[in-house]
Amino acid sequence: MNLGKYKNLIFYITTIAVFSTLMYYFIIEGQTLEVKENIVANTSSGSTWENFLESFKTNLHHPLALLLAQIVTIIMTARLFGWICMKIKQPTVIGEMIAGIVLGPSLVGMYFPEFSAFLFPKESLGNLQFLSQIGLILFMYIVGMELDLSVLRKKAHDAVVISHASIIIPFALGIGLSYFVYQEFAPEGIQFTSFALFIAISMSITAFPVLARIVQERNLQKTKLGTIVITCAAADDITAWCILAAVIAIVKAGSFASSIYVIIMAIAYVFLMIKIVRPFLKRIGDLQAGKNTISKPMVAIFFLTLILSAYATEVIGIHALFGAFMAGAIMPENTKFRTLFIDKVEDVALVLLLPLFFVFTGLRTQIGLLNDSHLWMTAGFIILTAVLGKFAGSALTARFVGINWKESLTIGALMNTRGLMELIVLNIGYDLGVLSPEIFAMLVIMALFTTFMTGPALDFINFIFKSKKNQDEKVPENDSKYRVLLSFDKPESGSTLLKLAHNFTHKMNGNKTITAMNIAPVDEMHAYDINEYEDSQFQNVIETSHDLNLEVTTLFKASTDIESDLTSITNKGHYDLLLIMLGKSMYEGSLLGRLLGFTTKIINPEKLLNTVKGKGNIFNNSPFDDFTLQILDKTNIPVGILVEKDFKAADKVFVPIFNLSDFYLLEYAKRLINNNNSQIIILDAAGQIRNNIEVKELIRSIEQVAPNHITLYNEKKIEKEFLNSQDLMLISSKSWKNLIDTKSLWLSDIPSTLIISNP
Repeated sequence: MNLGKYKNLIFYITTIAVFSTLMYYFIIEGQTLEVKENIVANTSSGSTWENFLESFKTNLHHPLALLLAQIVTIIMTARLFGWICMKIKQPTVIGEMIAGIVLGPSLVGMYFPEFSAFLFPKESLGNLQFLSQIGLILFMYIVGMELDLSVLRKKAHDAVVISHASIIIPFALGIGLSYFVYQEFAPEGIQFTSFALFIAISMSITAFPVLARIVQERNLQKTKLGTIVITCAAADDITAWCILAAVIAIVKAGSFASSIYVIIMAIAYVFLMIKIVRPFLKRIGDLQAGKNTISKPMVAIFFLTLILSAYATEVIGIHALFGAFMAGAIMPENTKFRTLFIDKVEDVALVLLLPLFFVFTGLRTQIGLLNDSHLWMTAGFIILTAVLGKFAGSALTARFVGINWKESLTIGALMNTRGLMELIVLNIGYDLGVLSPEIFAMLVIMALFTTFMTGPALDFINFIFKSKKNQDEKVPENDSKYRVLLSFDKPESGSTLLKLAHNFTHKMNGNKTITAMNIAPVDEMHAYDINEYEDSQFQNVIETSHDLNLEVTTLFKASTDIESDLTSITNKGHYDLLLIMLGKSMYEGSLLGRLLGFTTKIINPEKLLNTVKGKGNIFNNSPFDDFTLQILDKTNIPVGILVEKDFKAADKVFVPIFNLSDFYLLEYAKRLINNNNSQIIILDAAGQIRNNIEVKELIRSIEQVAPNHITLYNEKKIEKEFLNSQDLMLISSKSWKNLIDTKSLWLSDIPSTLIISNP
């Protein structure tokens, strides 16, 4: 018997047995020591099951368990409402704000008080507040980093005039509004100056992050208008936060004279940050130049700078968020460095912690307090003042500096977006005791309304000023050109798809148009580097078009809903063919993949909805990923899905025909012969071509125009060497699914494959 074979097993059993015996010995001996101790044994009158239930209930109310349950509930609710807003073309931040109000006393607390008291007991709100404040500090750090101060320096002229006018006008109107509402709504003991300053600053805020996202989504970032409005918002942000810091100092001190020391310290702090800390961080950032990662010691330095800056401003008395914003603004201006750092911070800040702030705000917002028509009229008056000050103030100033009416009104609509930044200001005012619950609820409604109205206002302005030029740019439905749209996510994919499109259209000269489109998730871009991002995405496509001497139109769009935007552009553009790359289905192969797919559908409301409506299966085993399935389902033109295997050119093409419904593939084979002189081999897999006169005539007509370019293959067995010798396989989507379902032996040897759907 070879004991060496069982060496590990013997060692394992021996170790467990020896040390178990040792533990048993010490426990037994240890119990003898209890004789001299006054031990109180836990006794319980209930059964084991009752004891377990009691323990379970206690654990449910443990502060950590409660906090985790709150976070899960908040994130799921915020995602749901964010998704609903995305589908109605509204910023997701509105959905997250509404989610907070829904979970608060205005809805869940009113109709399900026991559930609300269980999930959000008063004693637990302190933990929620601290976590949400950390989320806000990280968020303000990102906002500071997303500001491009170099653009501000170069293009400040008109923008600063518009920006400062868009602050001073609503600020003055806010002071005037306070005069009328102070006696009725100001908390007891609060001076008029403090109350008026907070109402005024809440009228003057613009949400730079939301505005930047809207500019990207509407493809305005490369226009003069986009540049002006981004610069305006950036200048607005800096000015408003400086004013807010001064307002906080004055409110805490009680008067301007008393706050003079705080303001002097705040100025000294800003001087220190700009003249000493900023050059120091720049030198550290320069060490990082050209690298794709940031080392942990460097991350620690920048986080320490953030925390110390936030701590300093909190101690000075101008709020920690100003310090976080300042720390972000003085980060090294190296774009790549900022992008790397933001990527490290933003997922935790935006996905995990920021929704906590929305819900914490919602828990404070008691819309039920507005139970009188007079109160709602006051809320309406506040909204009117806010819109008049910000929208009209910005638009009229823009018109005054020479910008045309359409762009002036667009600037007004965008600057009127308040969003999350407004909530931050309101919460600071509430914490300082300057804002009463009633006025707080009214201002939250104002923030929601002004953010929500931005999209419809922009659409209305575009509708009013719809120019003849825009109408002329529309493609007539009877355009005879063959129009190909290729959509890609990675630069190298765009280059490959362009080569394929070229093979289909090479000799069509002026009778074709090829459009290369890249739709990027808006969350992955930052306002300061969007042009660089676009250039890098199209670099390979442009180089390949030069190599092929091919004219190509580029189309770039930032999107929150890529599937919907892709299908909308495809269907409205009157294209003849859409080319995309095949994504990898997570359902392929393993049980884990299916479970991941199941989880994804549960988290994604749209996928779950499709399952309920019968459009999808919760355990779908399609050969296509979800994105491709949605594109196939929603587009009304043929879609070519490329399975890429080092594709260079379609010189030798294999076209298997499995049934009569696959014959449309011959039209694409004909295009390849006419434009690329491709050698086509058609496999009559089911023997149906020989018996179909119409198809035989089609093949004969192709042969007459291009002799010796098409071959009919009747072999039942396809050899590996044959498949390896081909450049491209054309196959219908239905036949491709059959190959996957039957686990065809072809799959391991097929060349690059274009799966074509026939809607």
